[in-house]
Amino acid sequence: MINVDQYEYIRTAYRSYDKKIREIAKETGHSRNTVRKALRKEYIGYSERQNQPYPILGPYLKIIDNWLEQDKDKPKKQRHTGTRIYNRLKSEKGYTGSLSTVLHYVKTARQRIGVNPKQVFIPLEAEVGQEAEIDWGSCIAVIGGHEERLKIFCMRSKYSGKHFVRCYPCERQQAFFDAHIHGFAFFGGVFPVLIYDNLTTAVQKVLSGKKRILQEEYKKFNAYYNFNAKFCNPAKGHEKGGVEGLVGFARRNYMVPVPKASTLEELNKMLLEQCIKYGEHTIQGRDKTVNELYKEEQKYLYALPEEEFSNVQSVSVKADKYSTVMIDKNRYSVPIKYAYLKLNAVLKVSIIEIYRGNKKISEHKRLYNVNRWSLDPFHYLNLIQQRPESFSSARPLKYWRKTWPENYNKLLEKFCKSHGETNGTRKFINVLLLHKEYNAADIEAAVSKALLLNVSDSESVKQILLTSINKISPEYIPLPGWEVLPSPNVSVYDKISGGAV
Repeated sequence: MINVDQYEYIRTAYRSYDKKIREIAKETGHSRNTVRKALRKEYIGYSERQNQPYPILGPYLKIIDNWLEQDKDKPKKQRHTGTRIYNRLKSEKGYTGSLSTVLHYVKTARQRIGVNPKQVFIPLEAEVGQEAEIDWGSCIAVIGGHEERLKIFCMRSKYSGKHFVRCYPCERQQAFFDAHIHGFAFFGGVFPVLIYDNLTTAVQKVLSGKKRILQEEYKKFNAYYNFNAKFCNPAKGHEKGGVEGLVGFARRNYMVPVPKASTLEELNKMLLEQCIKYGEHTIQGRDKTVNELYKEEQKYLYALPEEEFSNVQSVSVKADKYSTVMIDKNRYSVPIKYAYLKLNAVLKVSIIEIYRGNKKISEHKRLYNVNRWSLDPFHYLNLIQQRPESFSSARPLKYWRKTWPENYNKLLEKFCKSHGETNGTRKFINVLLLHKEYNAADIEAAVSKALLLNVSDSESVKQILLTSINKISPEYIPLPGWEVLPSPNVSVYDKISGGAV
């Protein structure tokens, strides 16, 4: 095939200089038929061969096709790559050709045979105010000085692109519901249709086609908010491609650099601010901002119920010999008088409440790992006071001692020097028990003052505390074992003196 410069030369030589075809063919090195075609037709450049010859690979083509046919029934991650086919041909069949030739043939053969075929997609335009997509992703954040791996929940309007992002320690069902509730509040309504993957928190079993057996609690949640749930076909994440992209967008834009927050709630407030700010953004290819598009669709959303979905679970538990109850493979303490008794636990997203009948006896921050202990030291202090030898090794106090003020350790040391280790420990526990009734900052200040005054008794620490918070007048501080007498009536001296001074 001739190039465009040769095409121009042939036509110019023939038309302008009256050269013969034979002469032109001799000058250009092309056959006379090729010269005639150039004179007769418009230049069309190089044309692809109808049949690509493979001089060296030719004897192996059927072998390659057979391997690719067998791949149809194999897992996607265990199918032949072009390089693997090349290596097998060399080691098993004695192939001596190049890798590039094999890769070129495998690429076309895959499409012809139907192994990993590239799909063609239809451009879609979402209906206004009808659908939102939902997905989970993973991210890392520093919470309270510790790096934690979190789950990031994403809800995105298909029409406007407005989105909501919130982090959780896990993807459990209660977190799933809580994220929806916050998302509905953010959008100010409920989308008529929500699109999901086949999440186990919503789907119990995937049946043929679009049929699904839903989780019982999810059915209740769905019925409460009255939206229509649609689930993607298995392994077809592109069916909700907008929110799939949002997961990556949120990670790159909201979580870089890795955010730092004192609590998870603080982190979620930061993310909420980012979501609100995104409303001012104009998506490429659109002529309105996200918020302007959202105003168009907001009227189509279902109104929020007057009350939020309760989103709590209740379970029966029994306290063990450690005065703890086991919930989701984690232990939570209760006051020791409830050891060995049957109790009820109310599970919320971030809190666990434990009841004896209608009385709440304990409350803990919910743990989402396994084999963790949440121990309230005040549940055990009276027992430790009875067994002061356990003070140094008591697990509830070990956790607390890592965070309490250094002055507490100095006060404990002073008490033990003054009263001996056993009695000193007991008296120090009396100071710790003040936390049940008084503010921690006030107690810490009282301890610091007690050390300055060289006080070595828990009752004196309490008197200092009461004085500092104005619970008792400073000139009437009763000492241990002493009674405070009433103020004397001095008016009698006026009568004796006749009123004279």
